Amino acid sequence: MTLDAGGTNFVFCALRSGRAEIESFALPAHADDLQQSLDTLIAGFKRVRAGLSTSPAAISFAFPGPADYARGIIRNPPNLPAWRDVALGPFLEDTFGLPTFINNDGDLFAYGEAKAGLLPYVNGLLETAGSPKRFRNLLGVTIGTGFGGGVVIDGKLLAGDNSSAGEVWLLRHKLRRDWNVEEGISVRAIRRGYAAQSNIGLDEAPDPAAICAIAEGSQRGNRAAALESFRQLGESAGDAIAQMVTMLDGLVVVGGGITGAHRHFLPALVEEMNGEYRNPSGQCFRRLVQQAFNLEDPEQRDLFLRGSVRELEIPRIGRRIRFDDLPRVGVGLSRLGTSEAIAIGAYAFALSRLEGGDAR
Repeated sequence: MTLDAGGTNFVFCALRSGRAEIESFALPAHADDLQQSLDTLIAGFKRVRAGLSTSPAAISFAFPGPADYARGIIRNPPNLPAWRDVALGPFLEDTFGLPTFINNDGDLFAYGEAKAGLLPYVNGLLETAGSPKRFRNLLGVTIGTGFGGGVVIDGKLLAGDNSSAGEVWLLRHKLRRDWNVEEGISVRAIRRGYAAQSNIGLDEAPDPAAICAIAEGSQRGNRAAALESFRQLGESAGDAIAQMVTMLDGLVVVGGGITGAHRHFLPALVEEMNGEYRNPSGQCFRRLVQQAFNLEDPEQRDLFLRGSVRELEIPRIGRRIRFDDLPRVGVGLSRLGTSEAIAIGAYAFALSRLEGGDAR
């Protein structure tokens, strides 16, 4: 049984074999009243259970942080003010008699894309292209109301010792060093950028969908300002992602509500990842060991898949081996959709734990 928890609504569903078992439904979250909110959870999961043909095996879902996800304790999420130091996991386990797993939505998005989304998609393309290259690691980021993230290493979700791994929103903003990067990679960042470029007040700036339409020329407005606001978002995101890639060295998948405008920010994002540093003597060198490719650009995708495959002869043996000597990472959009990726991530995480594995 699954839950998509937001400040306005709790959306309930159930998955079997990675697919929805019932039609999802929403109930009011009652974010300011803990007792009503808990009653909503009980009513929602009872309704889900009543609609299933067999008994559920577990409860697994994303819930806003900060939280101690491993112990199921919700600390103080901004959009659910009544939820302060609530032992939600133990509460649901005792109420329903089921193992309960709670995670961050960015973590579950990354895990879902690693299990059934961009990671297997790219490895399938590489296999079809005859490349010996394969990927095992994934950084997932979501761009919407905020900037979220999750990390999967060798098939395992990285949680950290404080349930705080992958908190990409707290990286430093490249263009405003006193800000965290989420102020440059979010809905409000797009609106703020458009307002600044247009010399209008923030309250006069349209929403990102309208700014995207202006950028594409299908709606009247300041097109140069719209294009620049998305370019700046791409530059900020590229800087943050490059910092993560230096540690992770894996594919990057982008999800969230802003992805519909990807053609306006992905080029700047990848360009920033492929940027350079300058040392004190004035020499330039790449900021990443790897070359970054935009997988949504057909030409760049072809270069990524082709790589640089050649053969080497093993000394004194004579046998030859093929290898790809182009270190690279690909940046692509979610292949599942953000909500589905989170649901599949929650499902896969629960299965792994139920089967005795450690998904973390």
